[in-house]
Amino acid sequence: MDQRDDKTKQGDARDLQHFGYPQELFRTIGGFSNFAISFSIISIITGVATQFDYGLANGGPAEMSLGWPLVAIFTLAVAASMAELASAFPTSGGNYHWARQLGGAGWGWFTAWFSIVGLIANIAAVDYGCAIFVTPLLGLSSTPKSLLLVYATILATHGLLNQYGIRIVAWLNDFSVVVHIVGVAAIVGALILFSPKQPLSFFFERISSTSHVPYAWSFLLGLLMAQWTLVGYDGSAHVSEETVDPRRRVPWGIVNSVIISAVVGYLLIFALTLAIRNIPAVLSATDASGNKIPAMITILDQALGGRAGNAMSWLAVLAMWFCGVTCITSTSRMIYAFARDGGVPLSRVWRKVNQKHLTPAPAVWLSVGIAFLIAISSGAFSMITSMSTVGLYVSYILPIYLGWRARCAGVWVTRGPWNLGRFSNAVNVTAIAWTTFICTILVMPPNQFAGEAMVGVGVLLTAWYLISERRRFKGEAVLQTAIATDA
Repeated sequence: MDQRDDKTKQGDARDLQHFGYPQELFRTIGGFSNFAISFSIISIITGVATQFDYGLANGGPAEMSLGWPLVAIFTLAVAASMAELASAFPTSGGNYHWARQLGGAGWGWFTAWFSIVGLIANIAAVDYGCAIFVTPLLGLSSTPKSLLLVYATILATHGLLNQYGIRIVAWLNDFSVVVHIVGVAAIVGALILFSPKQPLSFFFERISSTSHVPYAWSFLLGLLMAQWTLVGYDGSAHVSEETVDPRRRVPWGIVNSVIISAVVGYLLIFALTLAIRNIPAVLSATDASGNKIPAMITILDQALGGRAGNAMSWLAVLAMWFCGVTCITSTSRMIYAFARDGGVPLSRVWRKVNQKHLTPAPAVWLSVGIAFLIAISSGAFSMITSMSTVGLYVSYILPIYLGWRARCAGVWVTRGPWNLGRFSNAVNVTAIAWTTFICTILVMPPNQFAGEAMVGVGVLLTAWYLISERRRFKGEAVLQTAIATDA
């Protein structure tokens, strides 16, 4: 088995050379670990714990019963479209390389920057959300100073782990899958067996706490809960150069992470929603110091008692912490891949690989540092998650569009072993339409700051590209060869 793995790794290294890159990172991730990376970034417990309040306030129980599966179905179209690109182009940087291969250096440059913005905002959202949960559990007051200290500590632990070994991170990701599955099973089982429950019809009630807007619009705004949760599955692609047999294992990691997260997440929100006693009381609950208590914790506390609520709080913290570890793994690989092609200022620094641990240490700490600055300078938590979701989905849809265009034009003929066959065009168009729709919704009030910020990012990137990068940034010279031959 070891000899077979060694031969596979050697073949993977030769495959990577076809795209113009040497094997620098430590290729040791298997199929399950690759899936675990995306599953951990999606982190259903993190998404539900931090965004359940937002979804419940906007769309009520119907947001959970109808909004979640709606988002899951269309997200799967995006994930499947990305999976066939990952099979064709198994390199670190994922969507950046796909766009660059299929559309040229300019498309790749813009895709990379939107991806970096979304990924770093995602780190900030996850780790700051973790700090919000863990601060009161440690007996600290939830003052800005205390939150900032806890947040910085969480980021530091994630940076250290990502610097000192992909083996440790891979093991943590595998364990994270167990924590999420067992944790959700424990919560759902306890709520169904021991808590008073609303009738099943309650799960479909249309209730909105934002009475100043029509319910349909409020429901659409509430989709942020599900859409931000079901994001980050590109993590499997970002570690392609560390995955054994990436042309097959990376696509399945992307698709399976979305499917399993959608199913397990739906069970979780089903049990939580039916355990709600009073929606206004859940949304307005505060602790003795007047700090807002997350809705998920309030529901568990009322349904199962204070000890169970406290235990579930720590479970949510653990899930968020695992999620943050993997978010930095994914982000640092994106920065490393882009810097390797000279796309980032001071690229010679950020593309360096720690020769002892074979990890992109400078890119890891750059991710940590910028995430810290984003969190302390941003506004509401929902704005950070909106920025993350929009940035990432723009970077997802650009290469999907380019792949669809190249295939229709007959430029991209030979695809990877994992592909959608004759359904590619229909799935790609569905993914493009959904992404355009949901990104528009997610930058509307009260999250207009996220829209303004992303427009600002787009204007700055365009100006930068036209003034400087259009002439300077060329990427690699093997692009069209890779498209035509697709080894």
